[in-house]
Amino acid sequence: MSHDTHQTTTSPPQNAVRAAGCTWAVILAVVLTAELMNALDGSVVYTALPTIAADIGATTAALQWIHAAYALTFALGLITGGRLGDLYGRKRIFVAGTSVFTLASLLCGIAPGPELLIAARVLQGAAAAAMVPQVLATLHVTFYEGSRAKAFGLYGTVMSLGSVTGPVLGGVLTQADLFGLGWRPIFLINLPIGIAAVILGRRFLPESRDRAARRLDPCGMLLSALGLLLITLPLTVGGNHGWPAWTFATMGTGLLILALFITQQKTKTRKGDSPLVVLSLFTGRAFSAGLATQLAFGLLSGAFFLSWALFMQDGLGLTPGQAATGFVAASLGEMGGAWLAMSLVARYGRAVPQAGALLAAATLVGYHQLITTEGTGMGTVLAAAPMLAVGLGLGMIGAPLADLTLGRVPNKDAGSASGLFNTATQLGIALGTALTGVILFIHINAGTQGPAVNTAFANSLWYVIGTLITMAVLMLLLPKPAHSS
Repeated sequence: MSHDTHQTTTSPPQNAVRAAGCTWAVILAVVLTAELMNALDGSVVYTALPTIAADIGATTAALQWIHAAYALTFALGLITGGRLGDLYGRKRIFVAGTSVFTLASLLCGIAPGPELLIAARVLQGAAAAAMVPQVLATLHVTFYEGSRAKAFGLYGTVMSLGSVTGPVLGGVLTQADLFGLGWRPIFLINLPIGIAAVILGRRFLPESRDRAARRLDPCGMLLSALGLLLITLPLTVGGNHGWPAWTFATMGTGLLILALFITQQKTKTRKGDSPLVVLSLFTGRAFSAGLATQLAFGLLSGAFFLSWALFMQDGLGLTPGQAATGFVAASLGEMGGAWLAMSLVARYGRAVPQAGALLAAATLVGYHQLITTEGTGMGTVLAAAPMLAVGLGLGMIGAPLADLTLGRVPNKDAGSASGLFNTATQLGIALGTALTGVILFIHINAGTQGPAVNTAFANSLWYVIGTLITMAVLMLLLPKPAHSS
């Protein structure tokens, strides 16, 4: 598919920027700030949960739902959120979603008890589902070719860094106890950022939509949300209940409903109606392969970083502050990998993320050997240093993947494609987090300390390494460099 101008309903991207009276940098700052807020809020509560429990009297189940309420509603709404932007205007939906997200953050920050906090997290996740798909869609229709690759690279960097640094930020803000507010600043920090994003978004973002689409698809919305709910809910809570039979039955039912959803979408497409998902997107090899790779990338992230955090503290006995050093190393590596990928992807195409996957896999093989050899004698430096190379490899994957997946999508379908791309990420993270119970806790119990944790984590690395190699193979279907195609 090409980027012909008749595929979009707006002026060429450069004209759109000039008409709005701003530079590309302002647009990038606005939409990437919104993406950063979402990426941070998905993981920022991890290190703050013990303090939250002590402050508002939350039970173990309530603590689980403080995280799950956001993750579930976010995952369920992404497909619909992307299509809303196509239908009613990406700028309009972005501003509305960011406004509600900011309000929900305020409610989270002032919640007196777990019930209101969970309800506010539901609202926050739903708002993020409307806000986030507009980020990629806006970048897609606003920038062309080289500038688009750079914009997508920055998006991948922000998304990766936000999820990795979220736990660090949560720990720092909670420990700082700003103004005696304890854990609450992890949410209240969104207020000035969100308000600025709304004001600047209303002023500077160009508007775009798919004018050929006529109406929303309520039946498709219901089927897609129900199917995803029945898959992600047991993935989120099943591990804490020992994976009873109902979790597998629920996931099977969810898959059947998603199959029904696809049939319904095909029928609407055949009749010339406006489907929720533009199924023709999947005829593009790059889009399908990129979506599968992003799903695997989310799975890897969900499984590895949670296991690694437990290894650092329960296995090596490091303090949360010492363990945060490892996350900082991973973040620095990801930043370096992202910038390297952005400078090379135009020339080398899919070879860049492939090299990143193989680099991360090779480093983890060495990490396995290091853990096996050193055991509990590993200090902070030995535990954290390899994460620079792992982060470098992951940054080389995450930064260019959005562009390689979505670069050939018609502008009119950018919202739908963005919603699917983000949904793949969230489903992968949910699946990876759930699989932690299988690959890490199959031989140890939660709360185990010392060498047993190290052995379990070292063995779990083979699953992560296998996923990275699988991703490298999937990337063979992504676009080659322009000069070689």
